Amino acid sequence: MALVTSKEMFRKAYDGGYAIGAFNVNNMEIIQGITEAAIEKRAPLILQVSKGARAYAKHVYLMKLIEAAIQDAEQTAGFDLPIVVHLDHGDSFELCKSCIDGGFTSVMIDKSGLPIEENIKITKQVVEYAHDHGVVVEAELGTLAGVEDEVNVSAEDSSYTRPEDVQHFVEETGCDSLAIAIGTSHGAYKFKAEQCTRNEKSTSWTRSPSACPASRSCCTALPPCRRSS
Repeated sequence: MALVTSKEMFRKAYDGGYAIGAFNVNNMEIIQGITEAAIEKRAPLILQVSKGARAYAKHVYLMKLIEAAIQDAEQTAGFDLPIVVHLDHGDSFELCKSCIDGGFTSVMIDKSGLPIEENIKITKQVVEYAHDHGVVVEAELGTLAGVEDEVNVSAEDSSYTRPEDVQHFVEETGCDSLAIAIGTSHGAYKFKAEQCTRNEKSTSWTRSPSACPASRSCCTALPPCRRSS
């Protein structure tokens, strides 16, 4: 099976009531271990590559390793392993474009640190280019505390996603999925359960792709969401 986008993968996950693992990779051993587990479980897979990992391992090496994993699944297990190759926390249009041109099937543009209208402008530019090439786009609204590669946000600088902004953001950008900040954190950051919040009265979340009031920081799936019903 060739590389796929996440759209159909997410729809099947919603219909089947299961989650899809998204794993950051940067070398042969990690890719091999993750894909062999996916083959064993007959599970779809998202392999995420950060800007730093791509610079470390080189784009062409990572793509060839993932191509080898797909071939291995077919030859050793007779399994068409569905894999999405996703750019994690892309910080510029140029980086997203390079990944799209190089065969990634999904990219994230993270301009959440900018004012919302600037975030919208750059995200929309990425979406237009990506959609013209059959690639899906994840955006981010709100900022998560934590450290991951070059993304470093202190607790003081983190901010929740405002439900009233979600509808406007998604309609203006056309993004396929949205990472949201509701008090959770990621990367090298000590997490406290009480920092995670949920607004039971919010209804605007349910109308936008991947904007979810459930207690997680990043949702990458399509509506309708069972958690919102």
